[in-house]
Amino acid sequence: MKKYALVGTGSRAGMFYEAIAKTYKSTCVMVGLCDQSQTRMNYANKKLAALGHKEVPTYNHISFEKMITETKPDVVIVTSTDRTHHDYIVRAMEMGCDVITEKPMTIDEKKAKEITDAIARTGRDLRVTFNYRYAPNNTKIRELIMDGVIGDVFSVHFEWLLDTSHGADYFRRWHRNKHNSGGLLVHKSTHHFDLVNFWLGAEPQHVFAFGDLNFYGRHNAEKRGMTEFTYRSHGSKIKDDPFAIDMASNEAMKAMYLDAEEDSGYIRDRSVFTDDISIEDTMGVIVKYNTNAILTYSLNSYMPWEGFSVNFNGSKGRIEYKVMEKSYVNAGGNRDDEGALKKKDIMVFPLFAAPYDVEVEEAKGSHGGGDAVMLEDIFGTPGNDRFKRAAGVKDGIMSIMTGICANKAIASGMPQTIKELIQ
Repeated sequence: MKKYALVGTGSRAGMFYEAIAKTYKSTCVMVGLCDQSQTRMNYANKKLAALGHKEVPTYNHISFEKMITETKPDVVIVTSTDRTHHDYIVRAMEMGCDVITEKPMTIDEKKAKEITDAIARTGRDLRVTFNYRYAPNNTKIRELIMDGVIGDVFSVHFEWLLDTSHGADYFRRWHRNKHNSGGLLVHKSTHHFDLVNFWLGAEPQHVFAFGDLNFYGRHNAEKRGMTEFTYRSHGSKIKDDPFAIDMASNEAMKAMYLDAEEDSGYIRDRSVFTDDISIEDTMGVIVKYNTNAILTYSLNSYMPWEGFSVNFNGSKGRIEYKVMEKSYVNAGGNRDDEGALKKKDIMVFPLFAAPYDVEVEEAKGSHGGGDAVMLEDIFGTPGNDRFKRAAGVKDGIMSIMTGICANKAIASGMPQTIKELIQ
């Protein structure tokens, strides 16, 4: 029986501890929870008990080492605020544990170096949970490129759209502060940059970017004629606000966030139109890879629909790939709806031959069905995987370095070279 402890019991944590308590209960067990909020840990224990798992000991975040000493986990799962990932990863490894961490692995190159040094020093293993790799439609793109369907890939154009429900949510939460999240180019785009690395089997080398806050923030709202402002949604007197969320009427959000405000100090429903947001909502990035491929990438977080479009141009043709996803507010509904597929299209355009559609069996569940497949790979008994979807520390570093360099390019106006930052 493999023992797991978890630090950071917010909404994303539930996917892991519920899987252990339900699907993988014959081989896995939770032994400890760690968080700054006792209220949140009590809710996690309530969820565990409802699934037939015994309640587990809880530890305040300043007692992280005590949790490991007393509960003796084999693996620590890190689902805390992004800026703390490296700290818990390193401390867990130094106490003899392997680690599973939510993406992004960390938010800057210095913290990444602390992680790689800890791995070298302790010999422990790190797994980064890139669920989008496991969605069948994304795996199919990897297969088509691996099998040479369009030959050598020379350029990729990748556009990701976050809508005014899911996209706005990053501007309500702790993610709105770049110090916490590294901005969307690290927190969110790490998924997208990892997919490109995965699809091409390539490593990014050179990065340039532009970005700005054009839609959210008070100054932008004022330019559009907005005159009523509030600090947060809860208790707001503004009527018919499409950017407000109602935590009081949602069981999970009330239990994890509204009821936990006193012992966490965290306000989950900040207005997206305050003047203290330090991340961008409009971003464009150019990347050169070690295979000589070029990526042009854009991320906009105030769109009318949610999803992405990717076009691959190669020596034998072109792939056009478009996905529409269900929109959601984090912890605001059924977890299976988070990033679930609404529509997908994959079309191959060979040189000198007729174009054709590529059919992929549609998977149910969150993130295009990728979450369930990833959990089986982590906690179950996966078979041989020719696509090598399991992501380790190198994948974690390569995915964040594009975003880290993009942030530096936005700040400096100068192109960035990844190897100069990670030597």
